[in-house]
Amino acid sequence: MTETVLVTGGTGFVAGWCIVELLRQGSVVRATLRDMSGARAARTAVASTGVPVERLSFLPADLTSDKGWDTAMMGCDYVLHVASPLGRDASRDRDALVGPARDGTLRVLHAATAAGVKRVVMTSAATAARPPRDTSFVSDETIWADPDDSRFDAYRRSKILAERAAWDFMARSGGKTEFTTILPGAVFGPVLTAEDLGSVQLIQRLLDGRLPGIPRIGLWVVDVRDLADLHVRAMTSPEAAGERFLAVGDFMWMEDIANTLRAQLGARAAGVPTRRLPDAVVRFMSLFLPPLRTFTAELGRKTATSSDKARRVLGFSPRPAVSTVIDCARSLMAENVAHAA
Repeated sequence: MTETVLVTGGTGFVAGWCIVELLRQGSVVRATLRDMSGARAARTAVASTGVPVERLSFLPADLTSDKGWDTAMMGCDYVLHVASPLGRDASRDRDALVGPARDGTLRVLHAATAAGVKRVVMTSAATAARPPRDTSFVSDETIWADPDDSRFDAYRRSKILAERAAWDFMARSGGKTEFTTILPGAVFGPVLTAEDLGSVQLIQRLLDGRLPGIPRIGLWVVDVRDLADLHVRAMTSPEAAGERFLAVGDFMWMEDIANTLRAQLGARAAGVPTRRLPDAVVRFMSLFLPPLRTFTAELGRKTATSSDKARRVLGFSPRPAVSTVIDCARSLMAENVAHAA
């Protein structure tokens, strides 16, 4: 019997690739949209990968409202809760996104448990397993980050608190519905649309030459296609029920990323900067570039992070980060996102 899967946030970067992977494996897929006017573009983006889209439908549901969620869940076997507010203009207020992310997650879980969904897989963030600053702890699934840590911006803080609230709710009221969370690092890879680029904006700004230099920022990279595959594995694997899984591949400094772009893209990467930026300059720039604001507290730092559990339990096998970065850059150029006026 073919399973029916609901994916929240159907126009998002990660959600789009989750939809692609589910369709590739034969699932019937429903995707929620805040605005149904985006349905045609979302369908076209998914179809561009070559997967059949006859089993894909869209339904209206917004994380900030109860409306639509019960209808969306009706008859679903599984849910991939990927949607989360990005809040591009709210990053300075560290509490601005907590309510929408936490309350939206609880809306999804209320509807899923009421509908008797078998399992919900939620996209959290690797930050949610970040150990305290200046400790020797390895970031793994046993660690819960402190949401009050000053390192965390509004987005990261909202992800930590939303995941905590989700586990608390499922412990109290989950019933027979199982729950799993995926904690990805910096998500790069080919884009399906120019919307909701998230971490990919860092690659975009390097290509555009909009960064005057290279910050001392390091990233645990995960390819969006590998992340989507991991979501689907976590959805059905018996061993995944009630578990958290970190999803990271290789670690790359921004300087490594810039060098990779210039070496493999040649003239097309002519705008990629070559000089290093002092940390003080990066902190100043982050006032105007929200994607940088997420990483300024980690300038020059590399927190040891392990995805051994996902590899061992779910067969997670991330591709080399260098390939991910190049595929990301080429897709941005194909979508005319990079080098746009």
